[in-house]
Amino acid sequence: MSFNLFQLVPAVYRLQDAQIAQSMQLLTAAEQTALSGLQALPPPLSTDQQTQLDALTAKTGRGPLQSLLMLVEEQLAALAEDLDQLYDDQFIETCAPWVIPYIGDLIGYQAIQGITASVDNPRSEVAETISMRRRKGTVLVLEQLARDVTGWGAHAVEFFRVLGDTQYMKHIRPHNFYAPDLRHWEPRLYMNTGFDKSSHKVDVHSIANGRGPYNISNIGIFLWSLGAYSITQGTPTPAPNSAGGAVCYRLSSLGMDMPLFHAAVPQGEQISASATPVNVPDRLPRVALCADMQKGVGSSFYGEGASLALYLNSQLLNPYQIQVADLGGNDGSWANVPAANSPYAALVDPELGRIALPSVPLGSPGPTLTASYEYGFNGDMGGGEYARMDGFTVTNEEWVFPFPDTAATPRYGNLQQALTYALDQLELNGKVALEITTSETLTLPAADSLGIDLPSGTTLEFRAADGARPTLLLNTEIVVSGDADSTLIMNGLVIGASPGMTPGSPAPAALVHVPKLRPNGGMNLLGELNLLHCTLVPGWSVNTAGKPAQGTAPTLIAEPAGVQIVSELSILGAIQATDLVTVSLSDSIVDATDPMQVAYSALDGQSGGGALTLQGCTVVGRVHAVEITLMSNSIVWAALGAPPPPPVQNIWTSGLIADRKQVGCVRFSFLPLNAVIPRHFKCVEQALASAQPIFFSLRYGRPGYLKMLACTDSRIRRGADDGGEMGAFHFVLAPQREGDLNLRLQEYLPVGLNAGLVYQS
Repeated sequence: MSFNLFQLVPAVYRLQDAQIAQSMQLLTAAEQTALSGLQALPPPLSTDQQTQLDALTAKTGRGPLQSLLMLVEEQLAALAEDLDQLYDDQFIETCAPWVIPYIGDLIGYQAIQGITASVDNPRSEVAETISMRRRKGTVLVLEQLARDVTGWGAHAVEFFRVLGDTQYMKHIRPHNFYAPDLRHWEPRLYMNTGFDKSSHKVDVHSIANGRGPYNISNIGIFLWSLGAYSITQGTPTPAPNSAGGAVCYRLSSLGMDMPLFHAAVPQGEQISASATPVNVPDRLPRVALCADMQKGVGSSFYGEGASLALYLNSQLLNPYQIQVADLGGNDGSWANVPAANSPYAALVDPELGRIALPSVPLGSPGPTLTASYEYGFNGDMGGGEYARMDGFTVTNEEWVFPFPDTAATPRYGNLQQALTYALDQLELNGKVALEITTSETLTLPAADSLGIDLPSGTTLEFRAADGARPTLLLNTEIVVSGDADSTLIMNGLVIGASPGMTPGSPAPAALVHVPKLRPNGGMNLLGELNLLHCTLVPGWSVNTAGKPAQGTAPTLIAEPAGVQIVSELSILGAIQATDLVTVSLSDSIVDATDPMQVAYSALDGQSGGGALTLQGCTVVGRVHAVEITLMSNSIVWAALGAPPPPPVQNIWTSGLIADRKQVGCVRFSFLPLNAVIPRHFKCVEQALASAQPIFFSLRYGRPGYLKMLACTDSRIRRGADDGGEMGAFHFVLAPQREGDLNLRLQEYLPVGLNAGLVYQS
């Protein structure tokens, strides 16, 4: 509302008011001086000066009646604005922020923690609740709630639809067979999963208690909590001793068998049909891929930008050139490999992650194979093509040097030359980044060492580009040194050893080594080594079955006094650090490949390593530190092996030892039996028949690597300081997602029905 009350007054009163204004001095002495000064200035005036002149001139001609009506106008405008806002407050889209909880309370909305992006905005959540109230009580609403609240793949099933019973002749269900239709492959593949269509006998237990899903009143919410992570144009690992002359590969950059996953095909913001197997991230079965690829360009799983794509000599193979086969033989051997005259360009086994190409004639150039695929994992950790740009330190593109080189005049040809070039640029700018832009496997040549020596006060960020996951296979250790206040940041890299690399004396001792001395013989004064979203492969490398090759070898050794080792969202093998090194780990895994091996210690593998901080970490193996500065929301999964023979002293009285018990704190963590630690608060100690973490797998490379089962005791799975799970995947907040979902389900469940969560991965 905007109007001028003074203009509505009869003209006679306005004239009289103007005469009164002319007869009175309405400006103060200071305002008169300011007006005279502005009028004396030569034009043009500045914007501020002109505004001040207009205001003073208007005030000289404004009488008492006009001034009074201006005050009345202000109050009317405030009243009009309040009336407009009262109208806007009736709608969630336009209401004031303070009104949102009142509208939510009016419709029965219950606030949740809002972990995923789809439910972290209260306004949109209340608006979505109003929208879904129209479909309240339907199974599709429950499925959409599960997907949006958890951020995982979800499928809701009404179990009365899959009960086998004697059908009433007036209500025949023609698609409900008491026995599965064995003429199709789907019933067998999806049996006992969320997509099971076969009939089951009734179970009168309640699914809400985790028992007896198949009952009339039960609704199952199936969840796929493992994610599918992409590798784009990766380098498969050639398989030695290929059978029948065929050229064989494993898709894993580390050369092990692994199951492929398929990404979820989105269902849209509003779910209008129940999820199908392609709408959830899951393992990619052979029969499902084979049936899907017969659709050609209409395939859901294969193709450019899909879950699997094979490129032979840089050309994308079409689905009809590929045959899906079981390439697994006894004891890891190969079976069903193609003959030289095979009509197919490639055979693929998605359950083992294997590819076989027909043999090539002698003297012919070998094929060049690259592949894009998806692998399964539990969170954004250890490097990957997920978004990492927010964690980059060097953001000025002028000082980011890509590898491979893109300059018109080549500046470097291999990775060692690129590192040398980046180090030279530190003399011109104190912060420089070397960025690997592909997801290929890079095998570094054998040399005395791969050295990084930083000048004083400089920072080198050695990283993978956002959207890339390169694998570096070493033939020698990476040696890191520097002058005072220098920092090396490694971001997004997967670092392992090539098959021929074995521990030696003096080198290689680890994958990454921070020695006591610099190459020039001076003291190593490196300030910080920061590992962010990195993987130092536990055991250095793995065999085809995923077993670590060097299970007792450390992946990181730090010797200089005063250096700080920082790790975030990384996967590391065993660490050795001298007593004056500071090691701080958060949301990370330290895996010695066996609970009886040493995961953290000094250089001798027995004495206490430097001051250690663990926040949201999982450690597999024994830990001996001079001091545990802080241990929070973490798990140390350790066991004592056989004592060493005399005269070697056995210092391992527990799997977790801190020499200085008078400093530091341990809280909300799982501890080995008889842990020697400083003061602790609300921890769970390992004991016979007591609570302990239950993991899907302890072996690196498996999709469920160190992922905690939902059946783990709540003292551990909900024992962190915020009610989440202890360990490295605390940041995933899985129990909080469950709690949010259970809370929201109560708003939409029909009366008399029960819902239960069933994890599929």
